[in-house]
Amino acid sequence: MQARISKSAALAALLALSAPMLAQAHDEALDLPTATTALSPLPKSASLDVSAVKPAKPAKAIDEDAFREKDVWGRIRSGYAIPDVNNDLVAKHVNWYATRPDYIARTTARASLYLFHVVSELEKRGMPTELALLPFIESAFNPQALSSANAAGIWQFVPGTGRDFNLKQDAFKDERRGILASTDAALTYLQRLYDMFGDWQLALAAYNWGEGSVQKAIKRNQAAGKPTDFESLAEQMPAETRNYVPKLQAVKNIVANPQQYGLNLPLIDNTPYFTAVDKTSDIDLTVAAHLAELSVDEFKALNPQFKRPVITGDEDTKILLPKENAEKYHINLAQWSKELSTWTTHKITSARESIRTLASRFHTSPEVIRQANNIPQNSVLKAGSTILVPKISTSANIDIPAQVEDNASVAYEAERSGKSAKGYKLAGKGKPEKGGVSLVKARVPRDAVKSKSHRKHND
Repeated sequence: MQARISKSAALAALLALSAPMLAQAHDEALDLPTATTALSPLPKSASLDVSAVKPAKPAKAIDEDAFREKDVWGRIRSGYAIPDVNNDLVAKHVNWYATRPDYIARTTARASLYLFHVVSELEKRGMPTELALLPFIESAFNPQALSSANAAGIWQFVPGTGRDFNLKQDAFKDERRGILASTDAALTYLQRLYDMFGDWQLALAAYNWGEGSVQKAIKRNQAAGKPTDFESLAEQMPAETRNYVPKLQAVKNIVANPQQYGLNLPLIDNTPYFTAVDKTSDIDLTVAAHLAELSVDEFKALNPQFKRPVITGDEDTKILLPKENAEKYHINLAQWSKELSTWTTHKITSARESIRTLASRFHTSPEVIRQANNIPQNSVLKAGSTILVPKISTSANIDIPAQVEDNASVAYEAERSGKSAKGYKLAGKGKPEKGGVSLVKARVPRDAVKSKSHRKHND
């Protein structure tokens, strides 16, 4: 019998099963420092009894037929629309997944938080529902996944392509990781590629390899009088792209009939897992989690785009919460009497401003400042850097201005030696990646040779 992931247990299952992978997540997934003392207990209320919370009715925007299925896997199966591939590579990848039930369990536990939303968005656009399985290939549904090409999030956008599709990347957030924004961008991108090639398999190849590379391969086959379908072009592709569609086909096959391969998929309820709430002002990530009665890790699983201990942004900034926790958040927020945010920004104007002197000035420790800003040990800040510091009385109740958020960057160099360490500077608003392609950056190097081994499965 299939196991059911309930809404009250899904996050706990995700965290338990994801522990090995989360430990290797990108270093921007901070151990969040706090500038204040421990948060006080929230008031108890009978209205917050989880057992009394009834799931909200499904949104009417989606075809009612979608909700006749009891779980999301059924909706995905019923919407398969991409022609099947049947070759040795598909068999190879089916065998890989079928012999790794623990991997399937970890990935589907993570997917249980996001799949309802992804499938709903695909159905709204009239797109094949097996595209909801693409993050299985890209990231194993881990929003903290980061590739060697600096592709991030469940849809694995590289920085330049993320900017092409309006995914904000600044010192405070990286929307390539955010579930709502990245899903919208990925589906827009995939639809654009399908419109370009008129073929979903070629669109998928372009998503991985870049549309320019696929166009060139098509022209070479046309000049040689050869077919231009995916399998006919495969010999020109790098190994990662050549395996890309077969991997998706392998997952499609398993989802279509898991018992055939000796696997069980958790039954994911065909109702929304999360809902979006508005952020009315700057709020510490730890405070937001506290008000929602979630652990920080549970909160970050739904809000992975926030990179710093404080959530900033304009009125369009949303926080995702499990549906049963959203009501708790609103009730607790209305009763909250303390500051929502304990952080502000400070711009380094002189090399004389050391982290130690800043810590003394803002009544904190050097380690808190380093953790909040991802500053390595044995390094010093360069003039011009904008960093987070704890609020003092003169800056209380003032949100971080939008222009500061958009343009903030951090640069540092090795201590004593004077030689620049390999630091980072986060892109400002709309700043293009040097040497980037006008529309899309490929996920695999454009000069990759055919013999290059295919990318390892994300675990």
